[in-house]
Amino acid sequence: MNTISPPELIIPESNLDRDCTTLSRHVLQSLKSFSPDAYDLSAIMSRIALAGKLISRRLSRAGLMEDVLGFTGETNIQGESVKKMDTYANEVFISVFKQSGLVCRLASEEMDKPYYIPENCPIGRYTLLYDPIDGSSNVDINLNVGSIFAIRQQEGEDLDGEATDLLQNGSKQIAAGYILYGPATVLVYTMGNGVHSFFLDPSLGEFILAQENIKIPDHGSVYSVNEGNFWQWNDSFRNYIRYVHRQEGYTGRYSGALVGDIHRILMQGGVFLYPGTTDQPQGKLRLLYETAPLAFIIEQAGGKASDGINPILDIIPSKIHYRTPAILGSKNEVELVESFIEK
Repeated sequence: MNTISPPELIIPESNLDRDCTTLSRHVLQSLKSFSPDAYDLSAIMSRIALAGKLISRRLSRAGLMEDVLGFTGETNIQGESVKKMDTYANEVFISVFKQSGLVCRLASEEMDKPYYIPENCPIGRYTLLYDPIDGSSNVDINLNVGSIFAIRQQEGEDLDGEATDLLQNGSKQIAAGYILYGPATVLVYTMGNGVHSFFLDPSLGEFILAQENIKIPDHGSVYSVNEGNFWQWNDSFRNYIRYVHRQEGYTGRYSGALVGDIHRILMQGGVFLYPGTTDQPQGKLRLLYETAPLAFIIEQAGGKASDGINPILDIIPSKIHYRTPAILGSKNEVELVESFIEK
């Protein structure tokens, strides 16, 4: 009796390669090096990924656990009320790097001064700057939040503990990225050789390559801004908003979580705006922890990042928690906003 053999399952080799490309492997491949520095950066990215996994797990169970949601009753260095998830996420980043030997100090918007790990400093000459939970007001209502990070090389001995070498422009960033906690957990990073995205595969516990060399469209229909601040902006930004209100094809999208809004624009095109206001002329966003890392990503993807007058990556902060207005996104859309400011 003749038997019919089942058809062979043919899996394209390219799919297997991508499915097997973890974050740490991708970093080494991108750097095209197996030097000690390359291995250090790969290890740092793996630690950042671990922090993302821990935070993602906590967020997925937040509604089922006690003492996770809500405020701590404290305020941070910015004078903002601190959410319990802010504190947890900040402690996660510290914990995963404490005995790593990789990072000498960590600087976060939740801490007044950088956190030093003396036992790491003789070996680890890197600084991790991060916003542990961006958009934490969304946590209690189960909307998207994210983490933002940047890696810089430590310069000098830093004997005063003030980290003054961090007061340099964004070109000093070795790497930058963000983790978006949503229906899936996504990590996006750049090391100056393109922008790449990874999805957390829960079955493997690994961030797996999803897309390499992401390019932001030159034009996009989305403008993302908190229009509730309309009357606190100067005329330039108000005139821009009036303009897009009168044009067909523009759509307003604003989630209240910077990482979520930037991710949409990175993938689909458009512009994100956070202007200064009458109360806060420099805006709300921190340069070292938010706008500079995101500007690095946006520009590596072919977009543009500006404070309205200067490229964000050219701005030199005068203090660790320096703030700046931000216009980030598709090149044509950012230039359109700038044209109103020039007028």
